[in-house]
Amino acid sequence: MRANMFRGQVTGAVGALALMMSAGLAFGQGEAGKWAVLELDGPVLEAPEGFEWLFGAEKPLFRQMIESVREARDNDLGGIVVQVKDLQLNGTQIEELGAALRYVREGGTKVHVFAENFGPAELTLGAYADQIVMQSGGSVTLPGMHMEEMFLADTLGWVGVKADFVQVGDYKGASEMFARSAPSPTWDESINTMLDGLYANQRATLKAGRKLDDAGLDAAMKSAWMASGQSAIEAKLIDAQIDLPDLPAHLEKVTGAKVSWAAPIAGEPESSLDMSNPFALLAKLGQQPDNTPTGPTIAVVHITGSIVDGESSAGGLLGGGGSVGSRTIRKALSEIEKEELVKGVVVRIDSPGGSATASEMIWQGLKRVAKTKPVYVSIGSMAASGGYYIAVGGDKVFANPSSIVGSIGVVGGKFVMQGLYDMVKAGVVERSRGPMASMMSTKSVWSPQERELVRQKMTETYDLFASRVSAGRPGIDLKKTAEGRLFAGTQARELKMVDEIGGLHDAVTALASKLGLEDYEVRDYPGPRSLDEMLKGFLPGMASAPVGGASANAANVASIGLAGLEAIMGPRAFAQVRSQLSALIQMREERVMLVMPRIVVVK
Repeated sequence: MRANMFRGQVTGAVGALALMMSAGLAFGQGEAGKWAVLELDGPVLEAPEGFEWLFGAEKPLFRQMIESVREARDNDLGGIVVQVKDLQLNGTQIEELGAALRYVREGGTKVHVFAENFGPAELTLGAYADQIVMQSGGSVTLPGMHMEEMFLADTLGWVGVKADFVQVGDYKGASEMFARSAPSPTWDESINTMLDGLYANQRATLKAGRKLDDAGLDAAMKSAWMASGQSAIEAKLIDAQIDLPDLPAHLEKVTGAKVSWAAPIAGEPESSLDMSNPFALLAKLGQQPDNTPTGPTIAVVHITGSIVDGESSAGGLLGGGGSVGSRTIRKALSEIEKEELVKGVVVRIDSPGGSATASEMIWQGLKRVAKTKPVYVSIGSMAASGGYYIAVGGDKVFANPSSIVGSIGVVGGKFVMQGLYDMVKAGVVERSRGPMASMMSTKSVWSPQERELVRQKMTETYDLFASRVSAGRPGIDLKKTAEGRLFAGTQARELKMVDEIGGLHDAVTALASKLGLEDYEVRDYPGPRSLDEMLKGFLPGMASAPVGGASANAANVASIGLAGLEAIMGPRAFAQVRSQLSALIQMREERVMLVMPRIVVVK
């Protein structure tokens, strides 16, 4: 594979260590060899986005970071310091990075993880290292795994709204947030099964990495639910606490050799655009991004976010929470199908599902490509509902241990607003023409006859979903896996829902091996958009946006309210609430959805 090492200066709060590196200060090179820093500061993109390509300084993607780490094994490095400033990797990304660190250690390269504070995510990452080192004065937190679900039936009733939903699949649960005040027995069973799997995976990683048995880990969690550095050392959760400027001396002490610094791994790239030259900038803005392969290539197709009909979106009023459109993905798949240099495809899925129609269209696109090129699937944090619908279109499916897999079921419905109309004194007059025109009335729930018609149509969608799963996963037992059940990746492997436990790198290299490729490119699809395409996506909303009056005030209030909600809940929890709100908005257009319950906050 072509090298994807990104060189550059380590920036920000790496402090004295970064200054030593940028100044070229060395401590002499001995048996330990050179050490490099991998800085984790904020989210790492899974797919290309934004305007970075315009400036020739694309940030390394997550898969490129993994490749860069693995290449360190062959670059004569004595060790790697993983500098954690702001860890925003999800659980499965930590597992994939951890697998790369384990591979490096197997080649003799030492790995140390350094952070100012350690929570469950940082400790899980540290479990893949030789040593966990904390800034003196920091704290360690490992209370266990806590999960919160929201059930809003009473809240909606309080404001005069009733959720009128139908779901096919006893374990589906996607409507329960709106339709119930507490979980049903079947949903309670499903979510507990999944949570047991996720917790077991976290414990297995911590026990193996920190050399603890069950009793030792339980004792550590009890004493270190919030601990000082010394208490965490005694509990065997970390190895040392030092001041950052003393880290080089610490490395020399534990390795018994002098240390010198190599270039950072996956550092910030330097722009190739001369910003002082306005003509160069204008020329660049007029260019079309080039995503054309130049040699044998494996295409990575990203299915990230809610699945919708039409074009993909980077997000809107709710901020972030982008969607993946069937039309956008089908266009990318068509390009791949026609490109002779693309020898195979890996579909990277991180989606809770969405439109049933869009999921089917993408599935058809994958099967079309699979007639001429092998298609593998890599599941990131989740492939649930519509996400799993798409996954079964691949020839081979990889999942991380803690990927969320399944939710084979269908949900559809509407919100009845009559109580809210009465509360705000709004007189809503309905007028219908046609025998079925009032089916989606916001003033009344479905009659028994209407509900049965909805269930019939949804059962047809469910049967199609189940048939796609049965065809794509020979030997699967739908009695154990369908009707909305959710599983962790390790559980899904046992149930034949996936083929292998592994990350994106594993899927790409396995496909390359199948194809007999040794030197190949990896290109991401859909490719980056041109400036013109980006502006076309922005302008319709800008042209129709209200400029004053009640609508503008409502938008301002909504923005302020969402910002306040994020400030209260924190970015991780709010991201999941935002996702549920996005699904609620999508329900206005999509009456039948393949989605899993969105508000699942694990701490």
